[in-house]
Amino acid sequence: MIDQNVVKNLVEEWLVDKDYFLVDVMVNRDDKITVEIDHADGVYINDCVELSKFIEERLDRDKEDYELEVGSAGLGQPFKVSQQYLNHVGEQVEVLGSDGKKVRGTLKSVDGRDFVVTANEKVKVEGKKRPVAMDVDHQYNMDNVKYTKYLISFK
Repeated sequence: MIDQNVVKNLVEEWLVDKDYFLVDVMVNRDDKITVEIDHADGVYINDCVELSKFIEERLDRDKEDYELEVGSAGLGQPFKVSQQYLNHVGEQVEVLGSDGKKVRGTLKSVDGRDFVVTANEKVKVEGKKRPVAMDVDHQYNMDNVKYTKYLISFK
């Protein structure tokens, strides 16, 4: 079986001096290798091809046969690394907290593994009969949410 760390090290080597970052490397029991990369401005197919060739030139198919798939992390997919959070500051996201509550709002800030999402919610205000729409900050830790993902808007 192909060692996941070997593939990860090859990807890290290719990433040197590039604005791309590694999102994930997976190797299943059948030696299907899946590499996900990302970039603040999106991933170009030519760069995926270049990375694929780079990996193939360094792995020996005579020792172990494998299937290789290189691509982007994908829009609308849950974030896997902190750089994805940083790239989407100021954009609409959906968070499913560990408590099972979904919050949709603007990713306001990221500090280490902590992040803040501002959502417009109806809040009961003292002295008012009806709830008032207000911006409410929700604080999270990346390790304590079920997922966070970018919301695609077609407006």
